[in-house]
Order: sequence, then C-alpha cells, then structure tokens
Amino acid sequence: MTPTELRDIIRSGLLSFPVTPFEDNDRFNDRAFAAHLEWLSPHKIAGLIVAGGTGEFFSLAPAEVVDVVRTARAAQPGQPVIAGCGYGTRMACDLAREIEAAGGDGILLLPHYLIGAPQDGIEAHIRAVCNSTNMGVIVYNRGSSVVAAETLARLADACDNLIGFKDGTGDIDTVKRITVGLGDRLAYVGGMPTHELFAQAYRGAGVDTYSSAVFNFIPETALKFHAAFVAGDDTTCEELLRAVYYPFAKVRDRKTGYAVSAIKAGVALRGFDTGPVRSPLTDLTDAEREMLGEVIGDLR
Repeated sequence: MTPTELRDIIRSGLLSFPVTPFEDNDRFNDRAFAAHLEWLSPHKIAGLIVAGGTGEFFSLAPAEVVDVVRTARAAQPGQPVIAGCGYGTRMACDLAREIEAAGGDGILLLPHYLIGAPQDGIEAHIRAVCNSTNMGVIVYNRGSSVVAAETLARLADACDNLIGFKDGTGDIDTVKRITVGLGDRLAYVGGMPTHELFAQAYRGAGVDTYSSAVFNFIPETALKFHAAFVAGDDTTCEELLRAVYYPFAKVRDRKTGYAVSAIKAGVALRGFDTGPVRSPLTDLTDAEREMLGEVIGDLR
C-alpha cells in the first residue's frame, strides 16, 4: 500500500503492539508468534506494529526484526504491518530497506541509540531514513529523540512518505503544537506505556488513536475501551480504568521494564508460549504473575 493509504488506515482504528516470543534457546519463536497473531485476528484493528517497544526491538538483532516482519506478513496477509526501526542513521536506513523487502508496509522510527542530539541532527537522521525507503514512516518521540514541532513541519514538507507522529513523552504542549500546525498531514498515535491511561488527555491534544499493548491478552477489553474512547464515552472509559487498567498498572509499576514484561506475562497467562523477556529486562516473579492473573480474572 502507499504511504498515504497506510496513513488513512492508521487513523481508522486501534493499533496492535504484539510481543515477540522466544524459544528456550533464545531464538525467535516464529510458530508461537504466528499462533498468537492468528488468535488475535478475529478482532478488527487498524494494523500491527511488530518488533516495537512491546516487541523488544531494543533486544532484537536486525535479522530478527526482518524475520518478525516476514512471519507477520505470512500470518496476517491482509493486515498492515509496521515494524520497529532505529539505532544510528546508517543502521536504520539499512534496516528500513530490509523491512520493505520483507513485505513491511511502514516503519515506526524509534529513538537513535544512547546519545542526545540537536534538532538539526535529529532532522537529518529522520530525513535520511525517509529517503531510504518507499514505505510510510512514523516518527516516535521518546527518550533521546524528541523532534520539535518546527522540525517535524520541515520534514513533513520535505518527505512525502512521513505519514505519522507518535508520542511517548507526555509533553502535551509539543503534541498540541504538532497537531495544530500539521493538521491532517499526519496520523497522530498515542504511545505512552499502557496508553489507555492517557488516551482521554491526548484526545484533547488532537491524538485520535493509539497502540494498545494490553490488546495482546485482553483484546475484547482493549477494543471496548477504544470504542468508548472514539465515541467520547468517558463513563465507560473510566469504569474500565478503575476495573482493569489501574490494577494492571499497579503490577506493571512494581519494577522498571515491567511495561514490557507484564504484557508478555499476560500473553503467557492466556496460554501462549512467549518465552522470557531478554535482558536487560526481567520477568515477573511467580507472585507477580498471580497478581496479574487476578487482574485479568474473568476477562480470560
């Protein structure tokens, strides 16, 4: 699909952020990944963001990212597949080309590695990645890579395949400046950890969709929340926040990195072979898994 087509699809619904399962020998488990995607497939979403933050992009080798894309494309041939992409400029450009060759429809450009950078450097990085591929590119503001509204506006003018902006910083002022300044030029995606906790606030800043990690293991609940969010049904959103999302966050917040580990544990509690998270992350303890099981409860 064209970048413009992908942009319009992204706007149409919830985005899924699937986990990446590993075998006991720490290899990517393509069979388990495909089985999990198949289980999720009856639930209508706008697209998959594979090998992203929840998919442990930061621990995957570039070849593994490509394998994840190929597996997702084969398992969900009719679903838009967006893949995590990042690190240094040359590595990100090479990986973008490989993702495209593997059948990806777009990339989520995660932060460059380790070092801070000035706006002109970030601009050059994003421009180079956009120029390296025909796919749609979504810029992700998070960590060491935070693009300013003025910088993103220049990039949107220069790069036709820059189709989206995702925020994981919580800086509503910058988000609002971007959505007001660029209007319909981009799709706007909420990207805070467990974004449902922030979705209503971001809606006021012009962000009308988001990626859901809990969709991995409670898809019906995730879609119920999203439907209420789209309808402006704040009563239902707040009921779900109290009943599900705040109790989940209580488990997630017990240790740094659990925003990924708790999601993977939730998928395992639904009966899928996920394997462990890769270091430097750590898995939930048995007691914490029991706590998470109680949160999921009848939702399973």
